[in-house]
Amino acid sequence: MDPGRSPVPAAPHGWADEVLQHTGEGLAEIDAGGVFVAGNAAAAALCGLDPDDLPGRRSPFRPGAGDGGGDRTAEWEPAAGTVREFSYVLDPVPGTDRWVVAFRDVTESRLHQRRLAAIAKAASRVASERSLTSTLETLAQEVLQADALAGVQILTVNSVGDRLHVMGAAGFGRTSGFFEKLQECHARGARLVTLEALAGGGPVVLPHRYDEVMHDPAWEPMQDFLRHPRWDAFASVPLVARGQLVGVLNAFFAPGRTVGDTDLSFLVAMAEQAAMAVDQASRLERESEVARREERQRLARDLHDSVVQQVFSIMMQAKSLGVLVGRGLPPPPEQVARVAEELSGVAEDVLADLRGMVVELRPVTPAGPGLVPALQSLADTTAARSGLRVTLAVRDPSDELAGLDPDLVEDVYRVVAEAVHNSVKHASASRVAVRLALADSSRRRRLTAEVVDDGIGLGDGSRTAAGAAGSSGFGMTAMRERAARWGGVVRVRDVGGGGTRLRLTLPLPRTVPTGAGAHWAATS
Repeated sequence: MDPGRSPVPAAPHGWADEVLQHTGEGLAEIDAGGVFVAGNAAAAALCGLDPDDLPGRRSPFRPGAGDGGGDRTAEWEPAAGTVREFSYVLDPVPGTDRWVVAFRDVTESRLHQRRLAAIAKAASRVASERSLTSTLETLAQEVLQADALAGVQILTVNSVGDRLHVMGAAGFGRTSGFFEKLQECHARGARLVTLEALAGGGPVVLPHRYDEVMHDPAWEPMQDFLRHPRWDAFASVPLVARGQLVGVLNAFFAPGRTVGDTDLSFLVAMAEQAAMAVDQASRLERESEVARREERQRLARDLHDSVVQQVFSIMMQAKSLGVLVGRGLPPPPEQVARVAEELSGVAEDVLADLRGMVVELRPVTPAGPGLVPALQSLADTTAARSGLRVTLAVRDPSDELAGLDPDLVEDVYRVVAEAVHNSVKHASASRVAVRLALADSSRRRRLTAEVVDDGIGLGDGSRTAAGAAGSSGFGMTAMRERAARWGGVVRVRDVGGGGTRLRLTLPLPRTVPTGAGAHWAATS
């Protein structure tokens, strides 16, 4: 015996059995077919069985080659509609075809992980997706899969506030006339929890709602739709954006599920993401409507300033010839030739102006070929129709412009196109220079776009140049709104010696490293 060690008393008889029975982790022995042979009290409790009922029951664990030492997961259904997730490890019993399995319940932790992932995915979807229907469909699927629900609906309130539309659904199919059937149930005296949630502005939870709906004659118009898949408890959570009720999220819980505080917190978090998506879609629609209205007004103004006046001149010239002929005084050939030449010149001007408007209304899509090719096409077509010298200079040493967000590219193109249009129409310029660059400083990256002309400048504030007076006008408003959408600014200044400079500056995230040694690569 080692003189430095104290004697260790022998373990009492049966101590191993005592430890196995009182440990909190499930320990069991299974045969090659996965059938329980024996198990401790924790194993039986985790499976929802009496200890005497465990042997002979088929386990969720599947022994096989390579199982030793590796964590795996399995699902166990102790009661209809209730699913538990087990994490387990298998080890073979030497010299036998049996296995020892150690397992624990990870249902709640896995549920928590899925919920966090669902919220993150939802936030990403809301930030990147422009389609409201697609966003809400995806959110409904995320809620369904993360929380193991029977069904999910996301309904939005229309602009008038008197109708609900199913914009996202999972678990249930779609039914025609959903709102009409819901209204019919309401007229028959059915309790509409969805409307209660909207009216109260807070979540409403009802246990055992399925049986109530299926046994209430007032719900007959909707019973076939709500019958499958089978569910039990019901929760309705309103969508609130900027203090306004914009919709509701309905969750149909699988049988055996109870709605606790954590369940409700998850639904509220997902409802907040859905509300953000609805609010963003509404804001984009408002901005689009403003842009369309301003574009129509600008087009009407340009038509009046150019094409309408020129067509009026053509009409007066033609009428003058008609008056002479009507008086029996055929015009001399030299007068006819002069009028014909004037008509031809005016017609060419009209054609050039109309072609220019077509280019502005249906330009090369920048998201297709890219921002630089689209701007080069703009420069070329503008030079061809206006006779001005239009140049494009690009500084992009790391070729990052090709990887910009398509919506950002579209807005940059529109701002530059509007500025070029103003220079051509109002600046009395001979040259227009477009410059595009990615700049990188120690604190931030930014995209800059400049349109510089050598025209008459801003002067007294009349609409004369690239900035359309620098601070007023529908075009300038639209340009500044496009810049603000990305946290950027548009500034207009006089150029020393004559002319105007419009400068668009947009901050960019520092996700792609920019190279050194930038240079101007000018093309004309």
